[in-house]
Amino acid sequence: MKKDKVVIIGAGFVGACCAYTMMLGGTAGEIVLIDIDRERLEGEVLDLSHGLPFVQPVHIKAGTYADCTDAELVIITAGAAQRPGESRLSLIQRNVDIFKNIIPQITKYNTECILLVVTNPVDVITYVAQKISGLNPRRVIGSGTVLDSARFRYLLGEHCHVAPTSVHGYVIGEHGDSEVCAFSATHIAGMSMEEICDTCENGCMADCRADLTHSVRTAAYRIIEGKGATYYAVALAVRRIAHAILRNEGTVLSVSSLLNGQYGFSDVYVSLPCVLDAGGISKVLTPALVPEEMEGLTKSVTVLKDAIASVKL
Repeated sequence: MKKDKVVIIGAGFVGACCAYTMMLGGTAGEIVLIDIDRERLEGEVLDLSHGLPFVQPVHIKAGTYADCTDAELVIITAGAAQRPGESRLSLIQRNVDIFKNIIPQITKYNTECILLVVTNPVDVITYVAQKISGLNPRRVIGSGTVLDSARFRYLLGEHCHVAPTSVHGYVIGEHGDSEVCAFSATHIAGMSMEEICDTCENGCMADCRADLTHSVRTAAYRIIEGKGATYYAVALAVRRIAHAILRNEGTVLSVSSLLNGQYGFSDVYVSLPCVLDAGGISKVLTPALVPEEMEGLTKSVTVLKDAIASVKL
């Protein structure tokens, strides 16, 4: 298998931005884009290729599914887009039907790659991708709440007047309306949020957690209302996941993984902090949660299990 070859299926806003962020970050040695719209695909690849003199060496091409043969990582962004006012879960059957066509074309050429699913509703679609592909669940990963966790860290940093890179915390559960901001597992400089509140000039964290959680959950809706789609930040989240895998980092990110007894849940893809390396997900972590967070996670799992039950494979 060729080292550092990434295939991106779907050259829309998200797929093209993923290629762009990985090109800028020197994430991969070869990036192949695949899309049903060949004219758009070739235009995106040409536009990206014109920037190659400004970045580290990387080969970018418009390809076909046969290019999956020696790919280390296959990223799937293809699917129906979320419309203004539409929840991610309302996309389920449309995107399941698309994946019924995509997944067999990947596994026809490669059953050793890692699949990274970005298409929404990502938890349900990743579950479907694993079932259709039959790949080891540790190698079928959803982008999950990596972006939501970044939004959480950004908003918390704004509130506490510290850089978001200094905020360490995760959003867990569904990548969607039932997601949970795990405040009890969040810290700044090793200090819990309760300790930070004692020194914060705002002094209002206990009162504003609900508002901050609402802002994280509804961030995508605000962006879609304003510009039609989200793609910059999610592409950066995907680049971070890809980098962790391709560089065998052992980085902890809140990707969506198939649970096997964690917190008592099984047979559902849910975002929890996971250790990512060259083999995919090496470990799913289970930080201690306070009762209200555990209740929220249970609700999130129920929402996703009900959504999975509605799928026609």
